[in-house]
Amino acid sequence: MPDIVVMFFVLGVVAGVVRSDLSIPKAAYDILSLLLMLTIGLKGGMALHGSLSISLLVELAGVTLLGIIIPLIIFPVVHYLVRLSIADSASLAAHYGSVSAGTFAVALAYTEAHSLITGGQVTLYLVLLELPAIMLGLLLYRRFSRQKAADTTSEPIKTSGLWHETLTNRGVILLVGGVLIGWLYGPDAGESVTGLYTKAFHGILALFLLEMGLVAAETLRSLRWGHSRLIIFALTAPIVLSCFGLGMAYWLGLPAGSAVILASLTASASYIAAPVAIRAAIPDANIGLAMLASLGLTFPFNVLIGIPLYHQLWAWLVG
Repeated sequence: MPDIVVMFFVLGVVAGVVRSDLSIPKAAYDILSLLLMLTIGLKGGMALHGSLSISLLVELAGVTLLGIIIPLIIFPVVHYLVRLSIADSASLAAHYGSVSAGTFAVALAYTEAHSLITGGQVTLYLVLLELPAIMLGLLLYRRFSRQKAADTTSEPIKTSGLWHETLTNRGVILLVGGVLIGWLYGPDAGESVTGLYTKAFHGILALFLLEMGLVAAETLRSLRWGHSRLIIFALTAPIVLSCFGLGMAYWLGLPAGSAVILASLTASASYIAAPVAIRAAIPDANIGLAMLASLGLTFPFNVLIGIPLYHQLWAWLVG
């Protein structure tokens, strides 16, 4: 049987497919997403309490390197094989180089359910993979776009303030802030507050996945035969990209839980932070295509099939 939180995602997909009137109000969804990000940050910070070391810095540097390598690989693949435009190729490079907080939450719940050893620093993987991928996506667009500055009919690429917008994104603020608070107070000193969030983590995640199931079902309705190349990419990319995460985890000597989470993150694609940044900076990009691939196909694949598969691949890798 899959983890019970995954069944809430399935319930949302089924409700969306049969066009039920089930829905979660936007205000409630916003609260759920905020609580989820804050709780993830707190859990990571508490696990980091009293465990900072040089080896940790090496680990985080290795994860950051993945955030640089993956978009550089994705860009030529989607441009030449999936045959997307420069703008859409840069967009997918940013989306797939970046990560899904929802996938992270499911992977974290999976490692807890299977009693896999997981380091608290895995929360930092979210930020370290997300930021360089978004910036590289925009740099790739600037480098390869055929719209030259001399073309007066083209709209200028908006990059001013992008770092500020990315670093002050509410998800980044809550993740990093939660890590700092959890690290400062640890699991004991802050129990009166942190206990409320950590004990409700699975309940919050279940409701969040219910909404994600509804959204995924709605997104899948826009699938067309002309999207066949994109469909193949969105369903094969997670398996290939997970190998980068597993390889880095093996090289760094990470425990099983951390390895599964890193593989799940490299296999995931952003559907929150990246769309916001790309929509503002690359107006020619079709955000609908990126959302169809990341949220409609890759996210369900990872939640339903991918995460247990990456666990099995890790077991095979370490013998």
